[in-house]
Amino acid sequence: QVNFVVCQLFALLAAIWFRTYLHSSKTSPFIRHVVATFLGLYLALFCFGWYALHFVIQSGISYYIMIIIGVENMHKYCFVFALGYLTVCQITRVYIFDYGQYSADFSGPMMIITQKITSLAFEIHDGMFRKNEDLTPSQRCLAVRRMPSLLEYLSYNCNFMGILAGPLCSYKDYITFIEGRSYQLQQSEANGKEDTKYEQMDPSPNIAVAQKLLICGLSLLFHMTITKTLPVEYNIDDNFRATASWPVRFFYLYVSLMAARPKYYFAWTLADAINNAAGFGFRGYDKNGVMHWDLISNLRIQQIEFSTSFKMFLDNWNIQTALWLKRVCYERATFSPTIQTFILSAIWHGVYPGYYLTFLTGVLMTLAARAIRNNIRHYFVESPAVKLCYDIITWMATQVAISYTVVPFVLLSVKPSFTFYSSCYFCLHIASILVLLVFPLKRTQKGSKKHESIQPVWSKKLEEENLLQKNSYSTTNNSFSQKQEITCRYRALKQ
Repeated sequence: QVNFVVCQLFALLAAIWFRTYLHSSKTSPFIRHVVATFLGLYLALFCFGWYALHFVIQSGISYYIMIIIGVENMHKYCFVFALGYLTVCQITRVYIFDYGQYSADFSGPMMIITQKITSLAFEIHDGMFRKNEDLTPSQRCLAVRRMPSLLEYLSYNCNFMGILAGPLCSYKDYITFIEGRSYQLQQSEANGKEDTKYEQMDPSPNIAVAQKLLICGLSLLFHMTITKTLPVEYNIDDNFRATASWPVRFFYLYVSLMAARPKYYFAWTLADAINNAAGFGFRGYDKNGVMHWDLISNLRIQQIEFSTSFKMFLDNWNIQTALWLKRVCYERATFSPTIQTFILSAIWHGVYPGYYLTFLTGVLMTLAARAIRNNIRHYFVESPAVKLCYDIITWMATQVAISYTVVPFVLLSVKPSFTFYSSCYFCLHIASILVLLVFPLKRTQKGSKKHESIQPVWSKKLEEENLLQKNSYSTTNNSFSQKQEITCRYRALKQ
């Protein structure tokens, strides 16, 4: 863990140097690729020793599969190989070396590399094999139209900015950053036309980096002082279960799981700051010209802590992984996309039984929450006062449901997880099943080519209104094709 933090701090300094002395205006993309790759491999070697060879082996064999299999089926073979290789490494680490240890291990970076390998394989398949009209808007915007070189591929997978903690980014975004393409500021006027105000060659990330480092410091301080005083394991303490009342038990369940989150806030926000310090992660400007550096951000802390639905929590927690699951699984699933997505998420996370208990419970919670929202919410949104009461109640219910769901994720093993659930009489499992029996669950309209390729006019208008209300931003290249692509990309991300 100390090695991990030291390497990330070194990566932060290297990112500042990379942006200052190897800026795209001063050096070629080739040099930037080479330096980013070798720095990344050096950090991996320093942090994990010769286990870092797994990163090169996994990436190298996956690239070889891409070359020899061809664009028609390579995405399937790459997906099976990359996920299988990751799973084998996780099995050996967990059941042979250090079961139950939270030490920073080499399978963590391999999880990110697996995401990158599979994402790129699907993007190449979409861009070089499938017809444009068969793609969804997001697939069309992320599609890669040529096979990357080996250097580009290794740079994308193993660059020093994201090799230790990510986050995942799309291949096209990464190449755009390395090549240093300039973008023009766009502002949407009331009549819908785009008014190009001025060209911004190199927006400064200094303020964004400073803000994120401050969040890192506060999260680390909270983790080192508060987290240890509120252990999740206390939820299954025999004396606590025997003496504490139900309200006290649920309150402690909530605060103990809330106290477990800052370590993730620290790691993901620091990783985001490293990418920003190198000049990567610029999303664009809002209508007031304010810069936003959250293109590859992995979490939104405020929305997490104040989420009023299970979906809202999942949408703001580990954002890039959620997008990966959506792109490689949910959008392409032929049946039960929610169940398939949760199973893939469990496999990707590792081989601890607690992960599977959490994600199987998550399926029930997600479906039940969706059923309640579809059938009840519209009764409480007319009056602001009533909606406020509804939001407070759903916030409380969501926080308890999330905490209840993720306890096995923290406890890892079957026995303590079942001890916790049995002490609660499996109450939320039973409640979720009853909800699904009582309320009809509307089917999601996906999987149909008609729905994928054609959006209704009203849907497009609603999407554009939502983008404006959320201060969505778009950046564009000097060419018209790049303008279309970037605008399309942000609309697809919003979906």
